[in-house]
Amino acid sequence: MTRKEILAEAEKCVCNDRNLQYGEPEDNFNTIAKFWSAFLDTEIAAWQVAAMMMLMKNARIKSSKGRDKDSWVDVAGYSACGCELGLKEDN
Repeated sequence: MTRKEILAEAEKCVCNDRNLQYGEPEDNFNTIAKFWSAFLDTEIAAWQVAAMMMLMKNARIKSSKGRDKDSWVDVAGYSACGCELGLKEDN
């Protein structure tokens, strides 16, 4: 699978498939942030949810010795969502 194909699959996931399944990333990640904030007793931002999900996916990539294609695609998707959310917070 090429870089272009991986990014195209990530785009499909975050702009179509996951949106239909879970709604807008901003809404979904804000909900997750509220749950994690309450559980950890510390404030978590939506962009931090994306960053921590990337860490989880990186753990899976490490466990699979780099062979878990879906986790690679998910990291690209979480990166795009996290950047979008982080840049929105600046405005």
